[in-house]
Amino acid sequence: MPLLEPKPEALRPRSRASGPAPDRVPDRLAGGTPEPLRSELTRLLGADKVLTKVSDLVRYASDASPYRFVPQVVVVAEDIDDVSAVLSYAHGKGREVVFRAAGTSLNGQAQGEDILVDVRKFWSGVQVLGDGSRARIGPGTTVVRANAALARHGRVLGPDPASAIACTIGGVVANNASGMTAGTTRNSYRTLASLTFVLPTGTVVDTADPAADEELAHAEPALCEGLLAIKRQIEEDDELTRRIRAKYEIKNTNGYRLDAFLDGSTPVEILRGLMVGSEGTFGFISEVVFDTLPLDRRVSTALLFFPSLPAAAAAVPVFNEAGALAVELMDGNTLRASVRVQGVPQDWARLPKDTTALLVEFRAPDEAGQAAYEEAAARALEGLDLVAPVESVTNAFTRDPKTIAGYWKARKAFVTAVGGSRPSGTTLITEDFAVPPARLAEACEALLDLQTRHGFDAAVAGHAAHGNLHFLLAFDAGEPADVARYAAFMDDFCRLTVERFDGSLKAEHATGRNIAPFLELEWGPRATELMWRTKQVIDPDGVLAPRIVLDRDPEAHLRGLKTIPKVEPIADPCIECGFCEPTCPSEDLTTTPRQRIVLRREMMRQPAGSPVEDALIDAYGYDAVDTCAGDSTCKLACPVGIDTGAFMKEFRSARHSPREERVAARAAKNFKAVEASARLAVAAADKIGDRLGDRLLTSVTTAARRAVRPDLVPEWLPEIPAAAARALPRTARVGASAVYYPACVNRIFGSPGDVSLPQAVVAVSARAGRPVWIPDDVAGTCCATIWHSKGYDEGNALMANRIVDAAWGWTAGGRLPLVVDASSCTLGIAHEVVPYLTDDNRELHAELTIVDSLVWAADELLPRLTVERTVGSAVLHPTCSMEHLGDVGSLRALAEACADEVVVPDDAGCCAFAGDRGMLHRELTESATAKEAAEVLSRPYDAHLSANRMCEVGMDHATGRSYYSVLIELERATRPGAAGR
Repeated sequence: MPLLEPKPEALRPRSRASGPAPDRVPDRLAGGTPEPLRSELTRLLGADKVLTKVSDLVRYASDASPYRFVPQVVVVAEDIDDVSAVLSYAHGKGREVVFRAAGTSLNGQAQGEDILVDVRKFWSGVQVLGDGSRARIGPGTTVVRANAALARHGRVLGPDPASAIACTIGGVVANNASGMTAGTTRNSYRTLASLTFVLPTGTVVDTADPAADEELAHAEPALCEGLLAIKRQIEEDDELTRRIRAKYEIKNTNGYRLDAFLDGSTPVEILRGLMVGSEGTFGFISEVVFDTLPLDRRVSTALLFFPSLPAAAAAVPVFNEAGALAVELMDGNTLRASVRVQGVPQDWARLPKDTTALLVEFRAPDEAGQAAYEEAAARALEGLDLVAPVESVTNAFTRDPKTIAGYWKARKAFVTAVGGSRPSGTTLITEDFAVPPARLAEACEALLDLQTRHGFDAAVAGHAAHGNLHFLLAFDAGEPADVARYAAFMDDFCRLTVERFDGSLKAEHATGRNIAPFLELEWGPRATELMWRTKQVIDPDGVLAPRIVLDRDPEAHLRGLKTIPKVEPIADPCIECGFCEPTCPSEDLTTTPRQRIVLRREMMRQPAGSPVEDALIDAYGYDAVDTCAGDSTCKLACPVGIDTGAFMKEFRSARHSPREERVAARAAKNFKAVEASARLAVAAADKIGDRLGDRLLTSVTTAARRAVRPDLVPEWLPEIPAAAARALPRTARVGASAVYYPACVNRIFGSPGDVSLPQAVVAVSARAGRPVWIPDDVAGTCCATIWHSKGYDEGNALMANRIVDAAWGWTAGGRLPLVVDASSCTLGIAHEVVPYLTDDNRELHAELTIVDSLVWAADELLPRLTVERTVGSAVLHPTCSMEHLGDVGSLRALAEACADEVVVPDDAGCCAFAGDRGMLHRELTESATAKEAAEVLSRPYDAHLSANRMCEVGMDHATGRSYYSVLIELERATRPGAAGR
């Protein structure tokens, strides 16, 4: 047993609800996937593709919806062969299959009770075709990632859902998700050029293949005959044909796309239409080719405030007629809840209850078009009943990108911001309906009345230009009376939408489990039976996603509602939306921020000491706590700022023994000696490596990790740099423009090349006429991140106060800025130390000006320097700390001064090296950097630049290339005469 084994019992919940939750995972699943399912799938696919632990089943049981169904097994499919093998197995064994990608669907479409297939991890990729007018995209690719590739060609996808940061193309097509601007003309159904899919039988169809119909007729004659028979039946019924056409004049994703039978003339063309919005019930979409749209970059936007929801809705047609691309509505509840979102004006919290806003945007390709739109917008504003109840309201159009981004951030945070404000322990339901746009104001009044009658105070937002509204309801899914109240509301709401407005019960979120019982209410018996018949023709054995679109149980929408037990305050607001997942370094290795919270909630559902709780705790240490990079990029992605990294650090702290805490505190007290020893150890290791090779050092550290604990002893990596010089460059305090603080990592580890980072910073600052001073007593100080990231509270507090005391003296009480040469250390000193300071030091800290070296160089030095030479190309690695600090622009500006071409990889993200975590768990960094590394290695670059030494080491390990600070490159680029490169 390791010397310092962590305390797993510290992860056990200390308090929980009065009794076990009704939807807790049963004890029979404590051992995970039952036999023979486990062994049969393992033999079929390989153990690495079959997830069987109960913790795996639990983390995949939740998505962004109010439902929760626990799968029996999770398969991580790598290719079409895996998908076909699973489908064949399911047919032979009478089992069911559900496909899941991002898990951002709001109606339970990504959940299954038998075999759940993850089709995200191995299914991403974008190939821009020709001039960008088309793009071939993998189903596991996020919308944001696809649009990043298209933006370089001045193109964009038609669908633009608010969850674009996380939702994937496969889900967007399978649900026909649209978003703010897509309406009925820019959605997947209208902009798909072709797609490749796997039918339930395993037959693969590429609709772009000229021989597709011939091959399908040979492979699936009954299917082809059945589809054509349904087509004939619809076309022979004029009344039904007119009804189908009318239903799609407004946004509608409820049920199957029956207009595919009218728009397609062959079985393949019909299937191409039917797959859109089929929610995984007809097959697996393995590849999509989109017709893209122009990316009009000239944008004019306003956030306009009205006294009431009906008043705002009544103004929508005015902007539609003026040519607005987007008219988004946010009611008072939404606006007030949005103050949780960073950057949203805090005075919105004081908005009157009925206040409603319209977010109106015009987009044009050029200045003339923009000016014309702005004239039309000015005319539209005349006579509107606008209000300005708080100081931040301007009711004016703007071109400012930052202001516009803030408006959209508030709008896109609708579900999460409102959900995060819900009463603790309640479940969130997101409803989505559409009415003819001309009747939007009337529908708003009716909705408000209905909510009042049922005791709900819902938040309302939506795509008002298209008559499409969303509203959120919160209730306690563990309380039968509250569930009955929700059920009664749904009955009345569905009748109201259909009978009074002839609207769509699902405009863009797809039927799902939520609306399946009400499908016939909207479509009528003839059309509904044709949908059942279509499902029978395509999937006669009912293998794929049963009960997700079609369900004859009138109470199906009440089955599987998930309880939301209260967890630690830092994570309790989470609504499990999944926005955090694409940013998470451990996403493809262990768990994501959402899954860490989902697992914690399941612990709370369990009775104390249950077999399931024991199994979850056993897995949680490595899967959740140890392999969290602690970079907190999840906080940036989460609209309400949930910091799961900080949550995991709390658990790290809780698992420490008193002995560990004492050792860590002693290291902080004696850090000057620790720093010197570390530098000597690195130097010695470098010599040993040179003489005997890295294999010996790796063997020694591996043995030490087994003896002590893998999460405490780093593993030697060949990329570890040589030791830094013992002495820092000599500088003078007199005449200094700033105090330069070389981070301890740059005092221990050296830089590649003949100029160290401290030498480069000193030289380039002097060259610009802004000399810096390095204090003589920096040794023994640190930003405290070492202790903070590992959860050592006493050592963290000691070092945090030491650095602030020292900085106060160095900077003459804050009169000079403190320039820090590692972005993570800048973040640590500027922000992360604050909660651990004494009251006196918190006051001193408030007087300090802490500047990252990137900002110092970009703002203070670059304008005063002359670039003598550049390299041809440079690829950048923006670190997560730069993202937190908002310094990525400075990194790019410096690189653009030093290189003719600068590239930031589309897949750039946190490297997860996290100080030394990449040496504690090298598999974490290898997984986190895999996509970025592939992009970097796809072509040669003359320079590989970043601004954090350990992140540079992580990227060295990932790519085999030598990364170094952009400030070193800046020094070379501006070095006078022939002394440079």
